[in-house]
Amino acid sequence: MESRNWIGGEWLYPSGEEMVAHDPSALQEEVGVVRFSTKDDVTQAGEAARLAQRGWGALTPAARGDCLFRAAGLLEASLAEVAELASREMGKPITEMRGEVMRGVHLLRYYAAEGVRAIGNVIPSNESGVLQYTKRVPLGVTAVITPWNFPVAIPLWKIAPALLCGNTVIWKPAEHASLTAVRIAELFESAQLPTGVLNLVIGQGHVIGDALLAHKELDAVSFTGSTATGMGIAQQCARRNLKYQTEMGGKNAAVVLKDADVAQAVAMIVSGAFRSAGQKCTATSRVIVERSVYEMFTEALCQAVNNIQVAPALDPGTYLGPVASAGQYEKVASYVAMARRDADILAEGGAAPGTDHGYYVRPLVVTGLDSSHPLIREEIFGPVIGVLPADDFEDAIRLCNATVYGLSASLFTRDLRLAHRFLDEAEAGMVRVNQETAGVEYQAAFGGLKWSSSHTREQGQAALEFYSALKTCAIRYD
Repeated sequence: MESRNWIGGEWLYPSGEEMVAHDPSALQEEVGVVRFSTKDDVTQAGEAARLAQRGWGALTPAARGDCLFRAAGLLEASLAEVAELASREMGKPITEMRGEVMRGVHLLRYYAAEGVRAIGNVIPSNESGVLQYTKRVPLGVTAVITPWNFPVAIPLWKIAPALLCGNTVIWKPAEHASLTAVRIAELFESAQLPTGVLNLVIGQGHVIGDALLAHKELDAVSFTGSTATGMGIAQQCARRNLKYQTEMGGKNAAVVLKDADVAQAVAMIVSGAFRSAGQKCTATSRVIVERSVYEMFTEALCQAVNNIQVAPALDPGTYLGPVASAGQYEKVASYVAMARRDADILAEGGAAPGTDHGYYVRPLVVTGLDSSHPLIREEIFGPVIGVLPADDFEDAIRLCNATVYGLSASLFTRDLRLAHRFLDEAEAGMVRVNQETAGVEYQAAFGGLKWSSSHTREQGQAALEFYSALKTCAIRYD
């Protein structure tokens, strides 16, 4: 398979550099060739999106929703194929990837149905004979910049509401999710999306990112990725007064109190930490345990982690597959080396295929570190967690909040009073009780506090607020 751009309704081969995509589970296997775009491709995509926006925005929301409904049906029919391609391209276990593709189907149908929801409110006027109301209108051309760790769900939870609101889209996927992006764009083409409404530009961020953000046709940007890149995008958008949305890093804590159901907590923490090889911005990476149950909890946690087997992504029984790329492997491996040097190793998962076969990292649990250590402070984005003891609930909340990030946090307890205190006091945009830190539902707002997010939210109704502008209207009729 070879990547292509989809610009103005045409499939075009970009003229930039090429990269051979290898299966992270089996490095000897080629998945396809990714061809990178140049700045000229960005210009062409921007012009096509601007040309198409007026006609697309003039359609009724219900008509736009019909396109999303058709795309949802096509994606569901192609579920097995898309999931296998994505697993081979970035290494997520096939069972998880099938669930992600199905989430994409639900996202498309959810936003398609929003096409018949009210888009404004009537506001009483102080004057007689005046009708005053608000309505939501399109922003215009939106850039969507997406990561590799959720190659189907994250693009669709951006693209679907953007299109439903009447915007046209320029989509720049991550390099290691480019082949999957092409397949998704093909499904939109088959769904009869009008020419130029969605434009796919494959490329390297350092080459076309700035060109995209500087493009004169752009009206808004939605980005998911690293905090450093997100902060840079925010600065560029602020200089141009573009509406922007950045979803960035996390260092998410799971707090276990003395009255918790330990078996339930262990199962959910292991899932939150090690599914997708820990490559989720919402992944559990810190576990804070009340001292009175510390020994019992860590013993159960270690037993569970020691039983985790690392295996190829396409094996239906795989719990933890490889990390996505050579760069990702090198980054995580540097933290594993740091852990072996500085921390006490509590547990390490079962044997994995050798690194000559794939980018495999065994799950690792460490302790003996304070909250200032890089393993506790920095986002690793891999299957490594640190365990910290806490004196009591107040100490646990202090440790939970001792981070520059504020994406997700969870508490395990049977105490309803402390549960509500946690929901109020934990400094995170998504707080959960007796649930893992990952796994927010598609109809709920997604986003964080502090350095995890800008001041908007994704998913649910919140996405429609981001991808539209509010217009206040008044008309005298007497």
